[in-house]
Amino acid sequence: MSVLPLVFTSGWASGINAYAVVLLLGVFGRTGLTDEVPASLQRTDVLIIAAVLFLCEAVADKVPYVDSIWDAVHTVIRPLSGAVIGALLAGQSGSLSDIAAGAIGGSTALASHFVKAGTRMAINTSPEPFTNVGMSIAEDLGVAGLVTFAMFNPQAAAIIAAVLLAAGLAILVFLWSRIRRFLRRRAQRREEKRLAAEAREVTRAAPPF
Repeated sequence: MSVLPLVFTSGWASGINAYAVVLLLGVFGRTGLTDEVPASLQRTDVLIIAAVLFLCEAVADKVPYVDSIWDAVHTVIRPLSGAVIGALLAGQSGSLSDIAAGAIGGSTALASHFVKAGTRMAINTSPEPFTNVGMSIAEDLGVAGLVTFAMFNPQAAAIIAAVLLAAGLAILVFLWSRIRRFLRRRAQRREEKRLAAEAREVTRAAPPF
């Protein structure tokens, strides 16, 4: 069970930025900082792909509404990444079942993803873009800091991740009314665009007098 804290922390971090987790773990393994990282995460092609996708997320995550679209696309990707990373870490150490580690990593990633996506929906109800940039930077620094800390003190890092996850879920419940307003506005805008398109079609189809 010694790898369990690292699995939990990497799952929490994957729900926020899965590409950063793959990149960090791969770099830590390649540099010899830890023996817990499997060779599959240290491959050069994996690191290059993770770095490119991380840069894409770093840009998309700071643009209002684009960040919510990005989060929607990653509703499956982040939990799946958390599950795969957890299973790989368990297989590397042999101290925890791959299936159990995958379930822990995936479920933790799913929970933290919902916190991230829900918080971004609430933030997007504000017209100014600076909150998105600040939140994105804070998330990236938090992921980098906690995953790095987990290399040296996995138990303490897992406790911090658990506290952050619990706090995030509590904030998400508090912000739910704001999130529902955001969803209603988005649905209203889609309906207005649809009606406008239909009106243009009717105008074009109408016979001239």
